Amino acid sequence: MAAPGVTLPGQSLPTPLKILHLPKWYPHRYDDQDGDFVARHVAAIAAHGGVGGGPVQSAVVFATVARGPLPTLIEAEVDLSGPVPTWRYYYRARPTGLPPLDKLLKLGLWLVCQQRGRRAVRQHWGGAPPSLVHAHVLVRPAVVAWWLRRRHGTPYVLTEHQTALLPANAGRLSWWRRALVGYLVRQAAASTPVSADLRRALAALGGTNPHTTVVPNVVDTELFYPSPTPLARRGLLHVAAFNEQAKNLSGLLRTVARLRRAQPPLPGLHLRIAGYGPAEAAMRQLATELGLLADGTVEFLGKLAPAQVAAEMRQATAFVLFSTYENLPCVLIEAQASGLPAVATRVGGVPELLPTPDLGLLVPPADEAALGAAIAAVLTAPAGRFAVGQLRARAVALFSYPAVGRAFGAVYARILGQ
Repeated sequence: MAAPGVTLPGQSLPTPLKILHLPKWYPHRYDDQDGDFVARHVAAIAAHGGVGGGPVQSAVVFATVARGPLPTLIEAEVDLSGPVPTWRYYYRARPTGLPPLDKLLKLGLWLVCQQRGRRAVRQHWGGAPPSLVHAHVLVRPAVVAWWLRRRHGTPYVLTEHQTALLPANAGRLSWWRRALVGYLVRQAAASTPVSADLRRALAALGGTNPHTTVVPNVVDTELFYPSPTPLARRGLLHVAAFNEQAKNLSGLLRTVARLRRAQPPLPGLHLRIAGYGPAEAAMRQLATELGLLADGTVEFLGKLAPAQVAAEMRQATAFVLFSTYENLPCVLIEAQASGLPAVATRVGGVPELLPTPDLGLLVPPADEAALGAAIAAVLTAPAGRFAVGQLRARAVALFSYPAVGRAFGAVYARILGQ
């Protein structure tokens, strides 16, 4: 049998590389932006991840707890319309109404969903097994991938995104989860964290793997791009989930309120905030109390579609992110693809995105005075202070669908010995 992606003499077409993707997070009926960064990885692999330029057949099996009533314990949702066939499964949140029992039953239902999905994929592939299993985000998908390797010898790749594994949060992990994380990373045929910072965090948990390659998040460079013509700038833009513990939006609002009182007035001080999440009501209330809504200094835009975010970035002066901790924020990559300089905190993988001051300014986390000074510097910067062309070129070279897809293809090629 030919190895995946290889054409033997007399064959007209190479054998497709079959990738079974097992994500912990993925867009679904209740939240179309949950795990969208994983979906972009999957799309990049489907289009550009072939070994030696050969074809790829990808499939996704994803299961999550239902956020509403279900007529049965499990409900399947199959999408064969796109380039990546996808099996989504939803299972009841309260199978019995008894919390201790339901916790165990939900794990069992998740495993049943995984088994049904794998059988469906294999049937869809005409009985052929996957060449590789690609687990996205620890822990459960990686456990399944490890079990498939033990049972069938199928190698698995592990891509990690979680900020929960960073030093700022890892102390909350139980000893057994820390041990399991390290073991699953070591057992993978390849580990592909999305940042060098996360690679170090995994190593601190015992997750060292000699076949580790940092493969970053993806940006759609055909959607996010600089405006071809000059536009009137709208000031600062912030796009993020309203997770106060991570994003520190309150600190950003307090900083803008202080800058608003500066004399002489700071030109272009206007903050547009896009996103949604649990802290949204509290942040709107804080902005009201600080007087930022009454005079229009701050605007809340709500949840925006990707195309709307891209349009906002083309009209902004700078992007601002005042996070307490981060991994490799997709919004900063999207800003770079849009030629938009950023002010962001020196946490996680952010310095990897802004290695030089002509791409943006870094400030310490929680330092509102430093944030205010950086915002003032950006808003008063002379033309040409930031390298718009370099921002765009860097995003295309490192974070585009072709770049990331080929990076995964190189990882697959090494595993398959090609």
